[in-house]
Formats: sequence, structure tokens, C-alpha cells
Amino acid sequence: MEMGRYLKKKNIVLAVVLLFVGLYFIGHLDFLVAGSRSREPISKELSWQTERLVGKDSWVEQGDYLPLNVSYQLLAGAPSTQQRYLSIGLSSIKRTKGSYLIPTLQSLFSQSSPEERSSIVVVLLLADFDVSWRIATVREIKSKFALELEQAQLVVIHVSQDHYPPITGLKRNFNDAPERVSFRSKQNLDYSFLIHYSASLGRYYLQLEDDISCAKNFFTAIKRHIEEQDAKTTWSMLEFSPLGYIGKLYKSAHLPLLARFLFLFYQEMPCDWLMTHFRELLTQKESIILKPSLFQHMGTFSSFKGTFNKLKDKDFEEGIYTNPSAEVYSDMSTYQKHFPKLAWDPGEGFFWGRSPEKGNYLTVVFADPTVVTRIYVETGSGKKDLLESAQVEIGHDVVTTEKEKTCKHFQPLGAFKNGMFEIQELDKMHSSTTSCLRIQVTAGQKDWVIISKIRITTKQSKPPSHVPV
Repeated sequence: MEMGRYLKKKNIVLAVVLLFVGLYFIGHLDFLVAGSRSREPISKELSWQTERLVGKDSWVEQGDYLPLNVSYQLLAGAPSTQQRYLSIGLSSIKRTKGSYLIPTLQSLFSQSSPEERSSIVVVLLLADFDVSWRIATVREIKSKFALELEQAQLVVIHVSQDHYPPITGLKRNFNDAPERVSFRSKQNLDYSFLIHYSASLGRYYLQLEDDISCAKNFFTAIKRHIEEQDAKTTWSMLEFSPLGYIGKLYKSAHLPLLARFLFLFYQEMPCDWLMTHFRELLTQKESIILKPSLFQHMGTFSSFKGTFNKLKDKDFEEGIYTNPSAEVYSDMSTYQKHFPKLAWDPGEGFFWGRSPEKGNYLTVVFADPTVVTRIYVETGSGKKDLLESAQVEIGHDVVTTEKEKTCKHFQPLGAFKNGMFEIQELDKMHSSTTSCLRIQVTAGQKDWVIISKIRITTKQSKPPSHVPV
């Protein structure tokens, strides 16, 4: 009964919002139709027009309801006529201090395997009205991303200023300065046009900013998380970073509504606040934030007046590790449900054991022998529950006892220092395959121990089928 009243209330709210959307668009139809003259100087180099791919997944576009008539200039690349698995949207403007656009694009492609890149399309909206900046930026993109443009993995577009409603003289909600109101209001419109164009290019849409770095194989991790969430809940937005409008994932069927929602309320509040309201209107009450984060904010200076911005995501892992399938055993006493396997698996879980004694161990037994190139182990939380005295070993020749599996022979690699252990280029010292990884306690301690992360990199010719993040 309570659920029924909740859903009824949500439907009423959604209906009211859509009614206002319809009235607004009808009242501004003349404005939405492209004018014959542009307030921007259009260079011949940037004058091509492109049509957006229109899908029928959303009722909004099935009958061309609530038309958002905007034309796009295609600056570089050409979108594939076949829908990809994931479209990724970026909007960029000229910055007064520093530019992170090229490193962001490089991270997106370099952190993806060839197979992964074939399933994505990156849509970049150059949203600045400075034509000289756009020409210079497009030239640089063409020189550095020629292959991605040719393979329809990158598309660069622009929307003329004619299609923007007023972005000055707006009401000052939250007592923001007029310049900030104009900045965030235009940003909402930029995202509206970007999302509108991208709506049918992928089954799912990922919103990013132009100053981020990516975790290795982020695409495979996103695909796995989608499958996991689909199996257990109904969702409208997944978050792969808690920061701003970074790493927000939507189903493409919702994008036509989201584009119009951002356009309608563009001057009311920042985009990350609007997206929360949109998510709730689609009856997803709580945020679904997946950890560790797949994207990190790299910028030092904001796109708003070049102000200093040191925002960083503490839950980001670069994702260079490729933990294979394995079983994990330990003779340390486990506290509650903080089992040893949680230190090996992706996510925020960890192993929590009571006071370890000399000779205690945690052993990882790989499903298949593999060449290990790097090992990283992190213990403790907030400088407490560190593993003070232990060494890391690798083993071969798996044997099975009554209770568990282990290896017949082990070789020590080194000792923990300040609760951590890391070794790189291990394959140069041990080029043969490894079947086990063991953490051996070398001295007892009164404090309990948390092993929060065990991450390894393996040598393989193909991208991993399972990507711990």
C-alpha cells in the first residue's frame, strides 16, 4: 500500500514536470527553430552540418513529442550508423589557465583495449563561441587522434550560439554571483545539447568532464557493473565517481527526457543538482555509487575563471591490476564477515583478522598458473590495524589438503614496510608461472590486522576477462 502511494506520488510529480516542459517548448517554438543568421562568425573550416541519429527507445522521440530543434556543426570525425554499447559525452570550453582536454582524450583511449574501443564512441562538444579556439583545438585533435576519428570512435561537434537561450541577466538563485550563474546555466545547456546528440549512439551513455583520467579497462568494469545491477535492481543512474558530473551512467532511453530536463531548468541550479532531481523523478530514490571510482579529477584550475581547484577522489584506483580468478585461504581468526577473499576481490571489502601470531598466513591460489609482473598489498585503516611484520612469497606446484589448497614450494620476495608491500617488474626476476601468493606473518602482534587490498598485474596477450577495480 505504501509503495503504491509512493509510486503514485512520483508519477504525479513526473506528469507535472512534463506538462511544464510541454508548455515551455510550445511557448518557445519560434526560438527553438534555427535562425537563418548566426551571431557567431563561422569559419569555412568548421561549417559542416550533421544530423543526429534518432532512435525510438524513448516515447519522447517516437512521435517527435516535445521537439528540441537544434542543429549541429560536425567539426571532426563521423558517427557510426551502428549503435555502440557505450557513448561517452564530454563538453569543453576555452580555459584561462591550463587545458586538460587532450590528456583526457588520451586517457580514455589508452586505458582501453582495441576490443573495448570498438564498443565505444566519444562525443566531444566544443562549446566555446571563440571560433579561433575551436579551429586550433580541432587541428590538434585531428593530428593526435586521426585513427580514432577514422574508426568513428571520436566525434567532435559544436552548437551555434543561436540555439542558446539567454545566459546573462538570469535570476540569482542561492545568491550566486551573476558570472557564476551565467557559467553554470550555460553548462547545463551545453550538456543538454550534448546529451540530445548522443541519445541513440550507444545503449548506455557516460557523462564525463574534460579534465579527468581513467582507470585501466574502465569499459569492461562498467559493463560488468551494469550486468550486476540489472540482475538485482531497477536503476536509472549509476555513478562511477562521486565528484560533480563525472562518471554518471544513464540508459539511452532516458536521454531525450534528460536533455529536455536540463534545457528547461537550465538557470535554476548546477547540473549535478539537477541530475539528482532527475534520478529521483525516475523513481531511483538512492544514489548507486560504485567503488573504487573509475575516474579521477586531474584538473588544477577550474574552467570557471581559472580558479584553483584541488578536488580529488579518494576512492579512485588507476586500475593497473588484473587479479585473476583465485581461491583465498587464511588461518587467522576472521572478525565477523570480513573474510580473506574480500582483500582479493574488487570493491571496498577487506579482510579483518584478530591478533595474528608468528607463522599465520593468507594464501591466494590462482585458478590457472600465471606470470605475475607486479604485486601490491595494502593493510590497515587510518594508520590502525597495520600488519607490522610479514613477508610476501610466491609459490608453485599446487597441492590439496583436507581443508584447503596451497603450494608445495614458496620463494620469498620481500618484507612489509609501514604496513605495505609493493614489487614491480617481477617477471624479470621470476619469468616462470606462479600458482600461489602468500602473506606470511613473521612476528606476532597484539593489534588486529586489516588487509584492505591485494592487487597483482599479470602478463597476458589478451585483455583480462575479469577486471578488478
